[in-house]
Order: sequence, then structure tokens, then C-alpha cells
Amino acid sequence: MAAAHEPRLARTAAVVADPARSRMLAYLLTGEFASASELAAVASVTAATASGHLRQLLDARFVVCEPRGRHRYFRLADAEVAHALEALALVAERDRHDRAWAHPERQRLRYARCCYGHLAGQLGVSLFDALQGQAGLQATAEGFDLTDAGRHWLRGLGLSPAAPTARRRFAYRCLDWSERRDHLAGQLADEIYRHFTQAGWLRRGSGRALEVTASGRQALQPLQPHLRLLQP
Repeated sequence: MAAAHEPRLARTAAVVADPARSRMLAYLLTGEFASASELAAVASVTAATASGHLRQLLDARFVVCEPRGRHRYFRLADAEVAHALEALALVAERDRHDRAWAHPERQRLRYARCCYGHLAGQLGVSLFDALQGQAGLQATAEGFDLTDAGRHWLRGLGLSPAAPTARRRFAYRCLDWSERRDHLAGQLADEIYRHFTQAGWLRRGSGRALEVTASGRQALQPLQPHLRLLQP
């Protein structure tokens, strides 16, 4: 009799289980590239040890590598890996979620952070609420399309989103790690995040944390009551 199919969960879980590798993966959840030396520092390991960990992450297809000149840079392989890591974090903290996120060191991360190229945390959830509150999204089999009202709403923020492409999903729900509610992911969410950062409304803090600037508070103020703009 043929052997039953064996899921590869054990092998995949082992890749994430090592503390150094998990710190590297958490750092890469910004969606940006990082050098091996940056990841070694994040993981608090030597360069040689980091190299071994990165080989394992590459073999498991958790990360990809891009050579640039004499240097190599790493990022998460795709959005599926990012969402899997966030889902694991949700499970890991389900019994102590409120206590974990009440810690002062995590308040800024909870308020606003980058999740694989889009906005997450309280600010990300609030932005999704605001867009829905404007009847700006229409449900589809793949997630959402923008309505005319949504395009008008975004033009008020100075953004004219590109048309959907076949390369990736345009807009869909992503369960938020800290809020346990949905924020927006996909091509549209990435464009909104880039627009907010390029306009100087958001700036990177430590790690994945984001801060709302003075100009950002002013630019986003008309979107109340959906947005909570007081920085923790």
C-alpha cells in the first residue's frame, strides 16, 4: 500500500524555530533587502554563523538573494512567506496577546509598522477602515477592486493608483499581528505605503516601526474618525 502523504510542516517549522533565524526573518518583514552583516547584527551572531543560517533560509526558499556588485542582499521570498510568519506570531501570542502588546517597547511597533511593503498596526487597520467607510472598495473573487469613490478618496491624498496587473493581487485582507483585525495588503496597499513615506508623512523608526511626522498628522487629519493619529 502506498505511503500516506507526509506534510513538510516539521521541516518548515525547524527553519523558523532557531532564534537567530527567526530574528532575521522578523527583520526582513519590512519587505526590504538587507545585507548579511546587517542580519548577523540583528541575530547577534558572527558573520560565519549568519552565513550558515542564510544558506538554510535560502534552501528552504524563505529568502532570496540578489547580488549587487561585490555584495549580496537578502529579502523574504514572497508575500506568502511574510503572511505565514505573521500567522505564526499570532498563534504564538494568542494566550498572552494583550500582555505582550501592552509592553512599552512594543507600543510604537503596534501603532504603525511595515508589513512586507504595506502599512500594518493600528494605523494600517484604521486606514483600511477609512477606505471601506468611504465605500472605496468593491469585493471580488481575488479580494477587492477600487470603486470610483475609492479613487476619489485617494486622489484627495495625492495618490492616483496604478491599474491592477497580472503579476500580483491588487488588494486583499491581511490579518494584523498586533490588532487581530484586517489591514489591506497587495499592490494597492504597497502604493499607499510608498506614497505616505515618499510624501514624508511616515518615517522609519527602529526595525519595522513607523512614525507619523508633523506633516503626516496634518495631511491625514481630515480622515478622522477612522484614523488614530496620536503617536503612543
